[in-house]
Amino acid sequence: MNYHIVLSRAFDLESIAHDAKLGKSPCHVMWEASQILNASIHMPKLDDIQPFDRVRSRFIGNPEHWALARNLPPQLTENDVVFCTGEDVGIPIAKLCGTKRKRPKIIVLIHNIYRLRGRLALKLFPISHKVDLFLTYTPSLSEFLREYLHLPENRICLFTEQPTDITFFTPGSPSLNKKRSLIASAGLEKRDYRTLAAATQDLDVDVKICAVSPNAKANNQAFPPVLPSNMSCRHYEWLELVQLYRDANIVVIPLFKNNYQAGLSAMFEAIACRRAVIITKSPGIIQDCIEAGIVTGVSEGNIEDLHRAIIHLLENPDKADWQAQRGYELVMQKYNHQKYIETFVNYMRSPN
Repeated sequence: MNYHIVLSRAFDLESIAHDAKLGKSPCHVMWEASQILNASIHMPKLDDIQPFDRVRSRFIGNPEHWALARNLPPQLTENDVVFCTGEDVGIPIAKLCGTKRKRPKIIVLIHNIYRLRGRLALKLFPISHKVDLFLTYTPSLSEFLREYLHLPENRICLFTEQPTDITFFTPGSPSLNKKRSLIASAGLEKRDYRTLAAATQDLDVDVKICAVSPNAKANNQAFPPVLPSNMSCRHYEWLELVQLYRDANIVVIPLFKNNYQAGLSAMFEAIACRRAVIITKSPGIIQDCIEAGIVTGVSEGNIEDLHRAIIHLLENPDKADWQAQRGYELVMQKYNHQKYIETFVNYMRSPN
């Protein structure tokens, strides 16, 4: 079989791989998997966009996703397996490649299709018989797809592994210039830093936020209009981010309500650095980790709840250390890039 990986965004994968080997950044799991499978990687480009690509993109994806999907079918036969990293490019690929008489096997990882636009796209571009395997990160999304598209059990799989690079995100010593306790956080996807600010503004701690995300832009609700004097937020380079986790007494990931596991990447990065984590309660893997005592869960938007959880772990460092160690052991065993790549390769080799 011939293998293809279709990315939702363009990356300089060779540069990422080079930096990863030098320990300057985490690896890109799709690049690593492509080396094992000898897979071709396809990425959207801004050239060759036609008017009809823009029309279709009103329903799902971007014009460049539809341009990529339009150009890919002539290269594919029944001897090809195509993996799409998200529904934004996966639905266009399934729509245009799935009409071939000898079509390729198609696998799509679905992230967040609940919104009206996503539901409409599933109906407007019927792909239930064109995608051989749907992958999801959460049981609720798996159940939604099963009911909404009337799919049998063998067409949906939970992909619970995480791409956290445990050779990059590792435990280490805090900075020598650290002067007081530090609360760290990272990411923008569905983040509620207003609640974090209110819960920590009167504490004798520093609060530092890596305010960057590959999947989201900050909105007016994420941050308070004026940051407290003990809070700062900026972009951190990869090595700075690792050190931020290592410097943290606690990593706090405050979230707005969502049904697609926002905050997972930051949570597992912090755990891989052997840090205690407080995170807003969410169904799926996050709730599993809370129930296992690996992270501390707090209620959404509850300032007092978050304040108490932070004080409790700061005043009980032995408990924070125990929690961090349990989480670290779990990441080493299961939620890491090596397991992710192994599972992904198996899906590609057995899409049915």
